[in-house]
Amino acid sequence: MDDFGVYAVFGVNGPPQRLLSADGSCRVSVAVPPSVRQVVLFSSGPWGERICVNAELNDAERIPITIGKLTPYNKCLSWEQWEEETWTDSVTLKITLEGGNLVKADWSEPELILAVTEYTPKDTVAPLAARELNGKRKRGRMSEEGGDENKAAKRGEEENVCPNGSVEKTTPVRKARGQTKGAQKLFSSGGDAAKMKGTANGTGETLGIVGRTPPQSAAKLKSRQGKTPTQSAPLASPSGRWGQTLCPIDAQTAILIGGQGARTQFCKDPMWKLCTEDMSWVAAETLAEGPTPEARIGHTATYDPESRRIFVFGGSKNKKWFNDVHILDTQSWKWTMVEAQGKVPPLAYHSCSMFRGELFVLGGVFPRPNPEPDGCSDSLYIFDPHLSIWYQPIVTGDTPSPRSGHSACVMQERKIFVFGGWDTPVCYNDMYMLDLGLMEFSAVKTTGKAPSPRSWHSSVVLSDTKFLIHGGYNGNNALSDTFIFDIDTSSWTEVRLPQLSVPRAGHSIITMETASHLRFLDESEDAGVDGGAVSRTLLVFGGGDNEGNFYSDLTTVAVEEVLAAI
Repeated sequence: MDDFGVYAVFGVNGPPQRLLSADGSCRVSVAVPPSVRQVVLFSSGPWGERICVNAELNDAERIPITIGKLTPYNKCLSWEQWEEETWTDSVTLKITLEGGNLVKADWSEPELILAVTEYTPKDTVAPLAARELNGKRKRGRMSEEGGDENKAAKRGEEENVCPNGSVEKTTPVRKARGQTKGAQKLFSSGGDAAKMKGTANGTGETLGIVGRTPPQSAAKLKSRQGKTPTQSAPLASPSGRWGQTLCPIDAQTAILIGGQGARTQFCKDPMWKLCTEDMSWVAAETLAEGPTPEARIGHTATYDPESRRIFVFGGSKNKKWFNDVHILDTQSWKWTMVEAQGKVPPLAYHSCSMFRGELFVLGGVFPRPNPEPDGCSDSLYIFDPHLSIWYQPIVTGDTPSPRSGHSACVMQERKIFVFGGWDTPVCYNDMYMLDLGLMEFSAVKTTGKAPSPRSWHSSVVLSDTKFLIHGGYNGNNALSDTFIFDIDTSSWTEVRLPQLSVPRAGHSIITMETASHLRFLDESEDAGVDGGAVSRTLLVFGGGDNEGNFYSDLTTVAVEEVLAAI
């Protein structure tokens, strides 16, 4: 007997209610009661050949508010209203099973509509959000009661606001069905000082702020993938996104994790495996056992070639910030979450570098209690995986100012070069070097034409002495220029390549081998002249442009061609 089932709990006092059973429909839709502020979804029983259960919380227009996935290794999901900006009283939970016997049903079969049995306790208590506790109200309600002028003033003072959070408390204005949607820009353009300070116009559109992430709560962003948010057909390649990580794990394999795509939704397809032998993608979320990291943006994923593990740290999701460490063992394909000792704040848009088996985390945005603006860090934290402990080293010299969205490149196994980033209202194009032997920072005096101030750019090491900077965001626009820095001469050189002429910010750049006969040069091997540049290819994925597009294509250019353009 197959006892498999998928259940949901609506509200903290509600009983579990079965939504999917072994002999039922493979597609179910449930209207969430207006009084419910929490939803828990979980499976029970053997999965058999079933692959996953896709779950969506949709608003009244069937646009996903948030998404998730149950798998044989991740059997529970939970959502709370305070985490989702657009959760209103008209929310629908939609779940779809893939694999196993239930997939026999044709996709043309209408989904099963279920009604939720609301649970009302005998001693009814008013919802917490509507009560006053000891004469105090929740800060969100108090701010709503204030005048529009006070709201505008507070918005003008905010710094480094979480990229997926919204300054506005109201639901973003949406177009009616059938009405043409205008393309709004991911990154605001123009130098209007009022816009850069984040005032809002009469239509509810949030304008850009220098030193904070793009105004996403109001944007209706297009995806290069061309699929609707509610489409359940499996994808052959990743959907368009920005703020993801792309992490090489061997000569011809890289792992894509996280990101945010169209309509500011976190990607339904958060994990992919890239094989550069034939430039193919494989959906990888259900391939790994253990608890997968929650959807996020602005995190880091760093590979350790010695242990062959990927370390995922930090990031944010709407109003939720992370300081957790998740480890993916690429040999056993198993996720584990570290219970680390020591203290590290929740951070997003930080940099993370691997040196002698330890993670060096610098800068980033961290949350502060309302109504204070979020801040930028200038601290260096180190995570020791062997002891599962965070610590702060003693660092001397001329340290970088607080910043986020910067880049960091480990060069010659003894130096970390930090470039750019921002902290409201300043965008940087300065360079710092951390000597990993002396643990001493120094400002780097450069020559040549330097990149303009920017954040959310991408960087990659080209050889023992050179690294590349591409794209980014300058507070007004996404950028398309490319620069190479030579650490021997401390000089910048701008290069022009047709493959890298598209404006991008929040994208990923890596170098990998693309021919089967080429071997992977790890850090312990002699890379030869220019680090074996002739055998490697530059790969660019994702990011957003000035027209509101998120890229899902993979752009390639030979490293040899990049170096020849100097």
